[in-house]
Amino acid sequence: MDKKIGLVLSGGGVRGVAHIGTLQVLEELGISISHVAGVSAGSIVGALFSAGHSAKEILQFFKKTSIFKISNYAIFKPGIIDTGKLIQVFNDYLDDDSFESLQKELYIIATDLEHAKSTVFHSGPLIRTILASSAFPMVFSPVTIDDVLYADGGIMNNFPIEPLEKICDKIIGVYVNPIKDVKKEDMDSSLSVLERSYHLSIGAACLQKFDRFDVLISPKELSKYDTFSVSRIDEIYKIGYEAALKQKGELEKLLSD
Repeated sequence: MDKKIGLVLSGGGVRGVAHIGTLQVLEELGISISHVAGVSAGSIVGALFSAGHSAKEILQFFKKTSIFKISNYAIFKPGIIDTGKLIQVFNDYLDDDSFESLQKELYIIATDLEHAKSTVFHSGPLIRTILASSAFPMVFSPVTIDDVLYADGGIMNNFPIEPLEKICDKIIGVYVNPIKDVKKEDMDSSLSVLERSYHLSIGAACLQKFDRFDVLISPKELSKYDTFSVSRIDEIYKIGYEAALKQKGELEKLLSD
């Protein structure tokens, strides 16, 4: 029987590009992933990966897709960017808008704003679920699924190992949201204060999960990048790649244990 190896991809905004570097290393080592759990940026990478896209193809998606176009700005909605206008972006990369069409088992986490709980999606429409999981508060407008309003899954669970723990034989975790020390001068805008508060509120719970992974990849260097550092994609990808490569031995051991 083939070993079931799971992959958990945290949220982290553009820092999620580091996930793609890890995927590239997994490809090079011939490590096959059977199950993926992703949240926010991790849900985007996880969905494209589960749909059969290579690491290089996913990297091109992030380079070519500008989600901050003026045409995407929300008017009369609770967010700067209208999430609904991003549906076509994913239609161009996903042949079928459903979990059932994917090549891997995928679990996506979003936050139910109405009932104050974290929800795991594993079936049904895919694109709206990705957008819901990635709807960073005050930046992207929330997404309605089955008459329930959802936002960024990282609000309540930014490192979702739970869906895979009873299913997979081994689990790899990639955490791309490290917390750094900052000076008060660095918090000179409402967005920077919001981002800092958001990181602190979710960081502690994630750190407590680290020892539950068979292999944990968490590059500290990512702390110097902001959630929306869209101009530094190549740097972030390289950090993710090099961090995973440093743990080549641990990753290869998953196949033999």
